[in-house]
Amino acid sequence: MTTPLKKIVIVGGGAGGLELATQLGKKLGRGKKAKITLVDRNHSHLWKPLLHEVATGSLDEGVDALSYLAHARNHHFQFQLGSVVDINRESKTITLAELRDEKGELLVPERKLPYDTLVMALGSTSNDFNTPGRERALHLPR
Repeated sequence: MTTPLKKIVIVGGGAGGLELATQLGKKLGRGKKAKITLVDRNHSHLWKPLLHEVATGSLDEGVDALSYLAHARNHHFQFQLGSVVDINRESKTITLAELRDEKGELLVPERKLPYDTLVMALGSTSNDFNTPGRERALHLPR
């Protein structure tokens, strides 16, 4: 009798989530010791410290962004495009919102992903403390 693979789901493909998925993919995914899935609402990752280069035009975001799908294939994990709309801790599932195209046509219906271990790697946002003049002076990454 074969033991089912542990399912590790990582929500958030920023620096922390992407690195975790990559390392777990190498250590556990390659040897079929676990099924690793990275979930993010974007198709690709741009290393945020490079945003100043995008702003000055010395870096092309389209060329220098890392495709989650290609990276997942090369590092033995799976990628699911989507936004989490529900976490059910009792059934150990997350629900991803449906995906629609620019015309509003349904591409992928809402779906559930089961997990044994769930990692929320959603990152952070910057606080501007409502400082007067911040709109003119600050351009914070979201």
